Amino acid sequence: MVIAITLFLLAGLAEIGGGYLIWLWLREAKPFWYGIVGSVVLIGYGIIPTLQSFPLFGRVYAAYGGVFVVLAVLWGWGIDKKTPDIYDWLGVLLCLGGVSVMLWGPRQ
Repeated sequence: MVIAITLFLLAGLAEIGGGYLIWLWLREAKPFWYGIVGSVVLIGYGIIPTLQSFPLFGRVYAAYGGVFVVLAVLWGWGIDKKTPDIYDWLGVLLCLGGVSVMLWGPRQ
């Protein structure tokens, strides 16, 4: 379980971080190399989920989507300085619950 969570966190940071670098390049006139580094980081994001031990692509990516939502809220809080409200936190809890059910729910 620790490896799965670590891989989800790494994938989320790569996706959000890479996208953020491209955002800075295109929307905030940062140097071109921000876009290049962001693109390389996004390639890493594409690779990291394949390291999961779960056998089904769709299930891994669906579960990762919930983790992404959580990380995006935390990124907004830490980097963009936008304090999450009660509905953000409720959404985070619902996403984490959904991820848990999808990955670790009993199956036949």
